[in-house]
Amino acid sequence: MPQALITGITGQDGRFLAQLLHDKGYDVHGLINGQANPRRPEIERRLPFVELIEGDVRDITSLVHALEQSQPDELYNLAAISQVLTAYQQVETTMQVSAVGTLHVLEAVRMVSAHSPIPTKVFQASSASIFGRATEVPQNEHTPLRPSNPHGVAKVFAHQLAVNYRESYGLPISVGILFNHGSEQQGQEFVSRKVTLAVGRIKAGLQSELVLGDLHPKRDWGFAGDYVDAMWRMLQAEPDDFVIATGEARSVQELVEVAFAHAGLHWADHVRQDERFMRPTDSTMLVGDASKAERVLGWTPTMRFEELVARMVDHDIALAEAERERRAG
Repeated sequence: MPQALITGITGQDGRFLAQLLHDKGYDVHGLINGQANPRRPEIERRLPFVELIEGDVRDITSLVHALEQSQPDELYNLAAISQVLTAYQQVETTMQVSAVGTLHVLEAVRMVSAHSPIPTKVFQASSASIFGRATEVPQNEHTPLRPSNPHGVAKVFAHQLAVNYRESYGLPISVGILFNHGSEQQGQEFVSRKVTLAVGRIKAGLQSELVLGDLHPKRDWGFAGDYVDAMWRMLQAEPDDFVIATGEARSVQELVEVAFAHAGLHWADHVRQDERFMRPTDSTMLVGDASKAERVLGWTPTMRFEELVARMVDHDIALAEAERERRAG
């Protein structure tokens, strides 16, 4: 039975990936920061087949221990501070987790692999944020890196370090440059989930408005389930870098319009903009060219934007209705 270790197991991608690997017959291990992690009970309930190992990407000793305990054939490094506003508010933590944490993961793999005949294959989660104020549209594996926020800066460090470890030490490391992707399991701090949660609560009469920042930025939104499939495919191929994206750019306003319309609501009656939610700097239009992934990995997205938004809205309407029933007693 193949062995896999996932950092960032408590996040959206970690959950989807754990289920995908389990369905493929893997023994799945997940790195989790401490017994008191508030997300631990949910992971144990939703993913009872995952063996949780205590550790922290900021502590290389715990990573070496996790590798020695799990002896993974594949390691998926998903640990990061991914939400841009949080990255601005917690710049040092973002650098420690997303940048230095990646250094620790790669160095731990290098140290442990030195004593193994077959080195652990590594997937490093990169981000479209590395392109930032991109010089070209769409972006591909050769687009210059121009990050425009702390999250992007940390991911550039991690991205280039992963490439360096692959080229310098011959480690089988693949880097996935992941464009925006969501689901009903996405954190509430991300704009797509913030929108669908608000739609559900407005539909259920639990709130009356949704407050957002700039509605104009365009992003390439895909389904998280498709993106973890791409991660797995990368580790079955020769180590390389791959853009994973849908190739379609949608604005935040389009997201809002589709979400409210699916619930039978008119968005302009409920949405208000507030400068407090504006970012100091924002990226230009981020839309990816995933033709290399299609050609080499046979990967293409299966879920379109409208279907993804509808799935998230339906889930969050049900969530809000359950809350309303609990309140009613």
